[in-house]
Amino acid sequence: MDDPLEFPDGPVVKTLRSRHKGPVEDGVKTINCGPFLRKTGLSWIVTCQYLWCVKDICGIICCVFTWMLILYAEYVVLYVMLWHNPYTTWSFINAVIFQFFAFMAISSHMKTMWSDPGSVPKGNATREHILRMGLRAGQVVFKCPKCVSIKPERAHHCSVCQRCIKKMDHHCPWVNNCVGENNQKFFVLFTMYICLISFHSLYMSVYHFITCVGKEWKLCSGFSPPATTVFLIFLIFEGLLFGIFTAIMCGTQLTAICSDETGIENLKKDSGELEKRSYWLSLKSVFGHPFSWRWFSPFSNPKFTNNASYHCV
Repeated sequence: MDDPLEFPDGPVVKTLRSRHKGPVEDGVKTINCGPFLRKTGLSWIVTCQYLWCVKDICGIICCVFTWMLILYAEYVVLYVMLWHNPYTTWSFINAVIFQFFAFMAISSHMKTMWSDPGSVPKGNATREHILRMGLRAGQVVFKCPKCVSIKPERAHHCSVCQRCIKKMDHHCPWVNNCVGENNQKFFVLFTMYICLISFHSLYMSVYHFITCVGKEWKLCSGFSPPATTVFLIFLIFEGLLFGIFTAIMCGTQLTAICSDETGIENLKKDSGELEKRSYWLSLKSVFGHPFSWRWFSPFSNPKFTNNASYHCV
């Protein structure tokens, strides 16, 4: 495909091949919450005033399903196991731990879902913008024909969001968003906290079942023994399944971050000749600099070691 943009003694603009003949419809809707936050006085608390919403019905269903699974675990842990447990101190401590990790998991999920993963401005492949980029003569840049934007190095076009995403790792239906440069930290936290509450609920379910059997189901639950057994079996299955799944996902993401190679680059084997950073610098490039408790908080946007700005949208 020939590119109509020509720059004598300037950069070379090449249009990537695509089976689409022209630009595609945007798969994302951005919602401005600024007026509402200012009216309610919450603008100083909420750092993200724009919501990045992907218009994908499959992703929306997966997100709702994720919230329902967490709510089911909350119900079984709090009302089936801990509420009627005779050991008050043990119940209180485990309830606080579980609630904390569940809150952090849901917060990380929402931050991943509603944050701009690092999108390239759509339609910026104009003559004026390319001239402002200050490119060298003969330097080759690529234009994405789907979103009509200049494609930065290590960016990939997402067929769901219909946008080019910087350092795109993959599109995850469970968060209904791409995992990219700006929200990879929150995705790692989401998988980590889901893994923690999964194995914590698994431990409490097994412990509760053994305790109930030992006491012949007396004073161990407000439900009948068959109902309690069904609740526990489903929670054990859920905890085991999603505990293993999220542990693998979290480990995979941390490995990719440390190796400074995204999932797409690993699959395509096209990490190129980029200079590899140390493990520690690679971690700080995602979680921020310097190391602190903010690494583990979904409410803290990372401060990068370079001067790249972080966009919440």
